[in-house]
Amino acid sequence: MANRLEHATSPYLLQHRDNPVDWWPWSEEAFAEARRRDVPVLLSVGYAACHWCHVMAHESFEDAETARLMNDGFVNIKVDREERPDVDAVYMEATQAITGSGGWPMTCFLTPDGAPFYCGTYFPRPQFQRLLAAVGEAWRDRRDQVTGAGQRIVEALSPPRGVTPAPLDETVLDQAAAALRKDVDRARGGFGGAPKFPPSMVLEFLLRHHARTGDGLDMVEATCEAMARGGMYDQLGGGFARYSVDAGWVVPHFEKMLYDNALLLRVYLHLWRETGSPMARRVAAETAGFLLRDLRTPEGGFASALDADAAGVEGLTYAWTPAQLRAVLGDEDAAWAGELLSVGDTGTFEHGSSTLQLRTDPDDPQRWESVRARLLSARGGRPQPARDDKVVAAWNGLAIAALAEAGTLLDEPDWVEAAVVAADLLQRVHLVDGRLRRTSRLGVAGEPAGVLEDYADVAEGLLALHQATVTPHWLILAGDLLDVVLAHFADGRGGFFDTADDAEELVRRPWDPTDGPAPSGPAAAAGALLTYAALSGRTAYREAADAALATLAPIAAGYPRAAGWACAAGEAAVAGPLQVAVVAPPVLGHPDPEPDLDEGLDLVRTARLGTSPGLVVVAGPPDAPGVPLLQVRPLVGGGPAAYVCRGFVCDRPTTDQEALAAAVRTRLRQVTP
Repeated sequence: MANRLEHATSPYLLQHRDNPVDWWPWSEEAFAEARRRDVPVLLSVGYAACHWCHVMAHESFEDAETARLMNDGFVNIKVDREERPDVDAVYMEATQAITGSGGWPMTCFLTPDGAPFYCGTYFPRPQFQRLLAAVGEAWRDRRDQVTGAGQRIVEALSPPRGVTPAPLDETVLDQAAAALRKDVDRARGGFGGAPKFPPSMVLEFLLRHHARTGDGLDMVEATCEAMARGGMYDQLGGGFARYSVDAGWVVPHFEKMLYDNALLLRVYLHLWRETGSPMARRVAAETAGFLLRDLRTPEGGFASALDADAAGVEGLTYAWTPAQLRAVLGDEDAAWAGELLSVGDTGTFEHGSSTLQLRTDPDDPQRWESVRARLLSARGGRPQPARDDKVVAAWNGLAIAALAEAGTLLDEPDWVEAAVVAADLLQRVHLVDGRLRRTSRLGVAGEPAGVLEDYADVAEGLLALHQATVTPHWLILAGDLLDVVLAHFADGRGGFFDTADDAEELVRRPWDPTDGPAPSGPAAAAGALLTYAALSGRTAYREAADAALATLAPIAAGYPRAAGWACAAGEAAVAGPLQVAVVAPPVLGHPDPEPDLDEGLDLVRTARLGTSPGLVVVAGPPDAPGVPLLQVRPLVGGGPAAYVCRGFVCDRPTTDQEALAAAVRTRLRQVTP
């Protein structure tokens, strides 16, 4: 019999709707039921692509005896951490404080008022059953001790978090880059040891730092090369897995997340823009292809993730044995492919199977394309990982930014159009009475309110889309979202909380300025405010960006691996960022004049390929309505010209491609896609 999760919009919650556990969604009604029954709350937090969440579900939540213990002694609440990052953040902090570590599934025992008194992560069924009995006994017989422990934990979490603001200037940024160099894995790329996560935000910072100082590119190149050559990258279908369990990027944890791939698409695009690397361009294009092929929803948004498991087996879709290669390719091609892709008899993964690695470029590209296509087709006949098809506003914002920029730089208009369609979905479905909803599924908005990263990352995507399309609407909408950030998320000290001032009250108001697998909300807000100020010319937003960056400077100075996005925004702020307006005559007689950029195409491409940190570029007819950067920017001699500005104060316009390239730091041989 279905429980109370049967009407959820979260695929993760829907996975548990037929459990014998009497699950409740997170709600005041659930806590009221705990008070009525005078029992604790058992809070279980996970996400759809989480391997160990599936393990605990199969072992415990589908087991009748375990479910009986849970139902008899607790009100059981199931939360999708991707749908309610605020709930996840608060109780993960408690879990880490109690146990010294964290992870998912997260298992917390709460008082009926929400105070955590015991927390952990994955528990094998025998241990979990003993824990249920012990917690129930403690609640009955030592209630004062239990509630006292919960109160002490809440008090420890509750003091206001604060840092002493300081300028996020060249000195701090240089120190951050120097600290990263000390932590880089010189032999295998990345930072630190196993497990290795893709350091997307740090790589973005280092690319911008290199543009200013000439230092740091080697760390980016080595890491991007290692990730793209190893088993963490899908050599057949494109796209990156969540992380590598080893230091050499060989064996991944196989789930594929939207946020990772959106962020890495931009990193590889920007590496190509900086170096002209064919590998970087290939990976960027293949990753865009993965997003559009495997994660795009019928409504035009992007799904959250693909599971690590297929048919209950982790990596089943992706790993190969020599015999499996021979069955698809025949002996000769299988031998060639096995050597190329590091598939041998001993295996690199489990049960003699191997992940596919491409440690060197194939000596016969046409043969490789044939082999790749046949293997990908055969793989399509295997059990496939489930897809978490909820649309998360923040992560779709990151995807919109990546596709809009990549489509523009690589001359792929279909990618830009996909970004437009996704942005339209967010506006139509997620924007309710001027406020964002965090998620939707099947075109229906979920109940959870948007958090800071939703507003900031969606604004980031819309600002990239405005530059790609020169459509005023996206700039206006981005400004509206950032107005909500300033009005409802500000902490009064220059920084931001992760939840709005009118959001549901938890045991504490979440605030986390450190990057996780995606940019932190405060850093993302600072970056979006900075870009909006550069495109709109509205100085109040630049002042807000600078104030927000100042609250992040201590983290950048002390823990740069957790502050990559803040440091990237800091480099943009130090650089200006530069603003480029390319003006060209409108098409004569067109009812809705568009710029005739044929004459000025080289200027536009040169500007867009500029690597000056945080550079913003718009191209269109002079004084185009709703595009502030194009105002009072006349043609030169009746023809196209480029204006390079800082703070809306512009240098003399130029019609010379080489002069523009020097101003925005463009490599001219990359101009033609």
